[in-house]
Amino acid sequence: MEMKKINAGKLRAIGYDPRERILRVEFDDGSAIDYSGVGAEVWRRLSTSGSAWSYYRDNIEEEFPGRRGRARPQGKSQALDDLFKAFGDDADT
Repeated sequence: MEMKKINAGKLRAIGYDPRERILRVEFDDGSAIDYSGVGAEVWRRLSTSGSAWSYYRDNIEEEFPGRRGRARPQGKSQALDDLFKAFGDDADT
């Protein structure tokens, strides 16, 4: 899922999977929530809103079932995992 970085209230990134109808919302504290059953129109309105935080609070937060998790940094994490994996492999020999 491609994430769109935003700076609105506590929101830091949003993303949408239209096939699965899942909206991911990432917050400034590193937490994330995946909301299921979200339609494309809700995503469009959130992603183009001039006040995304207010739109999120009014139309998404209590309206859709969500599953909490942690936001994972894009790109860097795999490179770091590979680096430490390689380092761990050397340590075993």
